[in-house]
Amino acid sequence: MAGNKIKIRRGTIEEAVALSRLIPEFENPAGAETYRNKLEGRDHLIVLAEIDEPCGFKVGYDREGDGTFYSWIGGVLPDYRRNCVARALAYEMENYCREQQYTHLRMKTRNEHKAMLQFAVRNGFYITGLKAYPDPMKSRILLEKRL
Repeated sequence: MAGNKIKIRRGTIEEAVALSRLIPEFENPAGAETYRNKLEGRDHLIVLAEIDEPCGFKVGYDREGDGTFYSWIGGVLPDYRRNCVARALAYEMENYCREQQYTHLRMKTRNEHKAMLQFAVRNGFYITGLKAYPDPMKSRILLEKRL
């Protein structure tokens, strides 16, 4: 894979769902109906990354209508991690948000997903809150980034 160029393109709900089912961290990935319910009638973005084949995705939408775009779900297949795929997807979403005049990007991750938390902080997100769960590893960490 080294040296292969990452291609970022718009994707479909079906492509995002198919990739999400290959991400080991996702315990019970959402189906197409959940995606349609969240995205229908709202400004949204689905981007896919390819290195020879689809290897990552990112989905976000205007959840609150307050100038903030919500980065809802995304992932990179294990064999393609550490190849800047997540960064390329994030960069594409951030560019889209700036073009659409969003002022902030929000996301949340679970405490157990340390790599995602580290990625977010390294890329300019700051922690804005915590939704505690009985199992602390399942607690959600809320993050935001000013665009």
